[in-house]
Amino acid sequence: MTLSVRISHPFPAFRLDVDLEAPEGVTAIFGPSGAGKTTIINAVAGLFLPHSGCITSRGATFFDSDRRINLPTQKRQVGYVFQDHRLFPHLDVKANLNFGRRARKIGENRADFDRIVSMLGLEQLLGRSPFALSGGEKQRVAIGRALLSAPEVLLLDEPLASLDQMRRQEILPYLERLRDEARLPILYVSHSVSEVARLSNQVLVIDQGQQSVLGPVGDVFAHPHAAGRMGAEDLGAVLFAKVHAHHSDGVTELASAGGRLFLPKTNADIGAFQRVRIRAQDVMLSRQKPEQISALNVLSGTIVDISKDPDQSGKGVLVRVRCGDDLLLSRITLRSLNALDLRVGEPIYAVLKTVSVARGDVGQG
Repeated sequence: MTLSVRISHPFPAFRLDVDLEAPEGVTAIFGPSGAGKTTIINAVAGLFLPHSGCITSRGATFFDSDRRINLPTQKRQVGYVFQDHRLFPHLDVKANLNFGRRARKIGENRADFDRIVSMLGLEQLLGRSPFALSGGEKQRVAIGRALLSAPEVLLLDEPLASLDQMRRQEILPYLERLRDEARLPILYVSHSVSEVARLSNQVLVIDQGQQSVLGPVGDVFAHPHAAGRMGAEDLGAVLFAKVHAHHSDGVTELASAGGRLFLPKTNADIGAFQRVRIRAQDVMLSRQKPEQISALNVLSGTIVDISKDPDQSGKGVLVRVRCGDDLLLSRITLRSLNALDLRVGEPIYAVLKTVSVARGDVGQG
């Protein structure tokens, strides 16, 4: 099941041009405010009419300017979750969940209802009023309501933007389950680097209406062209690894393509896949394999790219390192680059302290 979005539209400040294929899983649309992110999903939902293009899902045409097709919103099988939950205050959680199904005249399916309630952890909330729910609980109900309307595509417009950090961490595991179990194309609009890194399968970086980078999350986060959109502190790469062991000294050991990774202890089961966001500023480089150092993580790789650091005004560089199937990014100074005489194609060791990886940067693979 794939969603295809090819649209173009002139605005006073910029021109929106998008060519996107979104398969099952989460495609994050990432960029600064005013870049055109919400406009894209509004076009999919039928809430915005592009000047030209074509939008199709599962063989159904939502919009085609050449054929003068523009399916009304209510006839597009799309679920939409907004920044604010928009629950009905006079209905309890169960009635809110069932509203979308009834509005589309979909027959009751108890198995689907129970599956979605379980996936989103709503079992204990069904009889509650929206007034008795936390912000994270309200958003989980809104997502459940959208799923119970049997959509072919799910659109999430910055669903965590109104939540504090604690509530965001509360809901993220449920969004990971949604990504892995819903079997739907999900467009996830966000300007949060940590959310995109943890949840997305592929990422579209958009700026002033133009596609900057599009690809798998691991490739995009290590792409030099995406660096300027992420900011100095958030810039980094996403690695995928399998939990190998939990050690008694509070460290979890993962097996990655570039070698063993040691992180602060996680709750993941042995054998589970994890994704780890590693900030470029936390990665040191060494020509020789370092020994007798406190940093536990030493990954072997090959330099594939050296580019200017957009946040260093020409005083630093970004070094992209391939470790097996993964890409890693390191921010170093020009002095370090020259001292090590680093060149593309040469072997290198990437060094990372275990405590540099925060719990919020580790999620389900």
